Amino acid sequence: MSDTLFKEVHYSLDGLINDIGFGRIGLPDIQRPFVWANAKVRDLFDSMYRGYPVGYFLFWQTGAEGTDAKVIGDQNKQKAPSLLIVDGQQRLTSLYAVIRREAVLRENFEREHIRIAFRPQTGTFAVPDATTERDPEYILDISEVFSRPTHKTIREYLERLSAAREVTEAEEDKIADAIGRLAGLTNFPFIALELSQQCSEEQVADVFVRINSEGKKLNQSDFILTLMSVFWDDGRSELEQFCRRARQPSPTGQPSPFNQIFQPDPDHLLRVDVGVAFRRARLEHVYSLLRGKDLSTGDVSPGQRDSQFTKLRDAQARVLNLTYWADFLNIVRAAGYRSEKTISSVNALVFAYQLYLLGRTEYDVDGFLLKNAVARWLFMSLLTGRFTSSPESRMEQDLAELRDLKSAEQFLARLAAVEAVTLTDDYWTKTLPMELATSAGRSPALFGFYAAQTLIGARALFSKSPVADLLDPPAYGQKKALERHHLFPKQYLKKQGIDSVRDINQIANYALVEWDDNIAISDGPPASYWPHYAARFSHEELAQMCRWHALPNDWWSMDYEEFLTARRPLIANVIRAGYEKLASDVA
Repeated sequence: MSDTLFKEVHYSLDGLINDIGFGRIGLPDIQRPFVWANAKVRDLFDSMYRGYPVGYFLFWQTGAEGTDAKVIGDQNKQKAPSLLIVDGQQRLTSLYAVIRREAVLRENFEREHIRIAFRPQTGTFAVPDATTERDPEYILDISEVFSRPTHKTIREYLERLSAAREVTEAEEDKIADAIGRLAGLTNFPFIALELSQQCSEEQVADVFVRINSEGKKLNQSDFILTLMSVFWDDGRSELEQFCRRARQPSPTGQPSPFNQIFQPDPDHLLRVDVGVAFRRARLEHVYSLLRGKDLSTGDVSPGQRDSQFTKLRDAQARVLNLTYWADFLNIVRAAGYRSEKTISSVNALVFAYQLYLLGRTEYDVDGFLLKNAVARWLFMSLLTGRFTSSPESRMEQDLAELRDLKSAEQFLARLAAVEAVTLTDDYWTKTLPMELATSAGRSPALFGFYAAQTLIGARALFSKSPVADLLDPPAYGQKKALERHHLFPKQYLKKQGIDSVRDINQIANYALVEWDDNIAISDGPPASYWPHYAARFSHEELAQMCRWHALPNDWWSMDYEEFLTARRPLIANVIRAGYEKLASDVA
């Protein structure tokens, strides 16, 4: 039997927590500092309380203190890490955060404390909500059980419970046992497999990927981020910092990626990176490339790996360039999409940003022509859901079509050709009206309608205010400036015997109105409220408004199903007009 690269070590939870507290156990940069959702932490404590096994940890012996590894928690440590967590970080960080009551970093880059409630009478755990907050039967935060003497916790809990109801002596004993058992979880046994200090960083990363590839814990982007942490740690940190800043206004007023249209995760920008660097979207191929593998021969070499990381560095410098980023966000707005609330596919933004960067930095496309071409492409891909189903496969195909292009003219022609075969007459007159026959709240066709209304300069129904201004995020206050109004109100339809949510919430039954008009209209029938609001406008203004909002002639007097059938093709016509407005903007 060959020698193994690991040994088995037994720990208690208290021992692990103390080692983390002192800094002996640290978090390597091959993992993200994010922890589970509170519900999963609740389940972890429940399993431990029941005496169930909860998995093992994988550590790596660094062999020396003073490494550059991250440490868990916010407190200053007495030691530098000599053991790094390779696998099990989510569990151990969560346990440490609850027992030491330290804040954790969430995926939105916000810090918060994990609160888990416990009901001693039944030995059950819960994520606190409005019900548990009012229930004296619960200890609302088990962190207090671990941070103070157990007898004090028991006494104060019994005093609080007794103030709410009578507590029998038998219950007191049961409660004391339950709280004592919870406090005793610090003695819970764990097994750790410790990798030898002879393991290289690359071997450790390989072990991590092999372990996690057996299940569905991680995806290919996590594996690539693992490699970045080993071979280009600064690059991964830059990605994470950029994403954090995109969500938070700059406190100093300096240039920042912050916006309210595209707030990417590191995974999203990583996809832009590899698309620009390698013209690839299948991350399993990119992972192999970054390991130094020649995809044609299968050979692996450090030189090949270094060459591929050089390409990735060059691409990321462009991806995180604030000038390019701001220019791209303006393109998204120019396509009629004014906020993330109307973006149905982040993958469409990812690919459009790739197109923009390739066109600008590699094909030297004229700036005006590039912006218009990318805006049209984005409108097309969002409207048709191009990257909604099997996005990697679709992106891989689209990127492959760009690999042999040599000039700006070829680049623009390729984009235009895809649009032409996608947005055919049949699409506008048959496919799109059929796609509008839905009640889906985040339908690409519905958001395409809003974008088109923005592009053609439509005003909100019954309003002088442009749809574009009211859709802009800064216009949102405590009450939304713009609301979706049921042209045939819900209660009116129910009185007509139409009570299915799917029937009532059809896209063709919606129109954008200012919120105060929506409240005033309430549940009145169309034939009742339409004359009142129509009187605000001249005959010409009213006709224009009906065109903007795709309202059939005499729609207010129609049967509901007749109205829906008549309006869907008109909505499709408005969407087409929006796209054609983009196309006509080319000089």
